[in-house]
Amino acid sequence: MDADASRQVRVRFVTKLPPPLRAPPTAIAVPAELSRMGLSEIVNSLLLSAEPDHQAQPFDFIVDGELVRMPLHQFLLAKGISAERVLELEYIKAVAPRKQEPPLPHDDWVSAVDGSNPSFILTGCYDGLARIWKDAAECTQVLEGHSGAITSASFINKGVETDGSLHVVTGSKDRSLRLFKFDTSVTIGSSKRIGAYKILPGHTSSIQSIAVDPSRNMICSASWDTTIKLWAVEGSEEDSDTVSVKKRRMNSDASGPEESQLEGSASSTLLGHTQCVSSVAWPEQRTIYSASWDHSVRQWDAQTGRETWNMFCGKALNCLDCGGEGSSLIAAGGSDPVLRVWDPRKPGTTAPIFQFSSHSSWISACKWHPSSWFHLISSSFDGKVMLWDLRTAWPLASVDSHKDKVLCADWWKGDSVISGGADSKLCISSGVEIA
Repeated sequence: MDADASRQVRVRFVTKLPPPLRAPPTAIAVPAELSRMGLSEIVNSLLLSAEPDHQAQPFDFIVDGELVRMPLHQFLLAKGISAERVLELEYIKAVAPRKQEPPLPHDDWVSAVDGSNPSFILTGCYDGLARIWKDAAECTQVLEGHSGAITSASFINKGVETDGSLHVVTGSKDRSLRLFKFDTSVTIGSSKRIGAYKILPGHTSSIQSIAVDPSRNMICSASWDTTIKLWAVEGSEEDSDTVSVKKRRMNSDASGPEESQLEGSASSTLLGHTQCVSSVAWPEQRTIYSASWDHSVRQWDAQTGRETWNMFCGKALNCLDCGGEGSSLIAAGGSDPVLRVWDPRKPGTTAPIFQFSSHSSWISACKWHPSSWFHLISSSFDGKVMLWDLRTAWPLASVDSHKDKVLCADWWKGDSVISGGADSKLCISSGVEIA
């Protein structure tokens, strides 16, 4: 604090955090070369003087809606803010994982993960099996039947409230989707093997992505065959035109009992992409978004099947997700290290409103936080998972828990990041505090 007065900045620390974490609002002079770590030390010192039991923790700092990610004097210069004024610094808890949980090993590449259920994690693997992990600790169910690598997997979450079971859909390189149902009252210490109750054939090439509609009654699938198909989850059993019943053995033993297995067909097919459709999202009942290796993002009317908007970005795309304010922003990544965010409400422009370029290889997955407008994650073939905040171009954190390409990533329980990779592991980074 005794630096040359010309190299000091007068600041006032403010926060929306609860009272034990509120520093006195008095303006103080701090060295102008301080960055977020030095500012965190000052805030922790102020909090410690008011509360001797305070545990030091890292903070981030916001000025005029933007995170400070450089020394104060550089930030003031870059933003054209006068060093004469008292700078109001809002501090928030730093968003970064605080703990790496033990990784969950698989027998091959982990290519799909869904963390939308707070009690179970769903993974899909190149060995053709999907797995259910209770509390991110033990594999309690193995979902079998695919003859090729699983590329996508999702909880449908039907029937949880009524019959204590969860429904799951998986997509595979064997060109089919499969629907599974399992009991949530599991027995710890053993993995139960479960077959699909319904198979959805119809694609002519590998399935790359699946999405479930908000009502949980429909599924859409994207494929290497350049099409998107829509499927009914339930209700088509009575329609003899769309369903055939096959018998399958409950065990691999040929003498084992047989049980019925339904087979369904698509209710509609969306045509327009000219190359592999790599990713789909279904954020609203009538709206589907898709990303493709043909360099385009497209919006579809789910009822009519018509394309209602498209945008070409000049890169083959691998992943897409909808989120941000009102779930109206589109994040996508692909064949370069840049994660891009667009606002389709701004017609006539293909320029992204945000670009994040800290990865060093292709981006494999991106996912918005389920309850924050600002936060999202990305995974890459560079082996890293990065946490982003729209208020700064720098990553909040870079998770290096994988030893090979990261193929998929998701949020779990709002405070953990889960990811699967070519190192055949599911990694869990927990303790991410997002207000």
